[in-house]
Amino acid sequence: MDTIFYTYQEFYTHTKAIAYLLMVAALIGIACFWKFLSGKDDADQDRTL
Repeated sequence: MDTIFYTYQEFYTHTKAIAYLLMVAALIGIACFWKFLSGKDDADQDRTL
């Protein structure tokens, strides 16, 4: 992480790229967690029928 930013635009672009990567990771994590929770409900319904 020894990146030197010489202009504000370089810093802003770098920060924005990291923010987008974090947002994508969060959305994928939320989707996987939702699928995990929904899978538990489906398994319980199959067992009770």
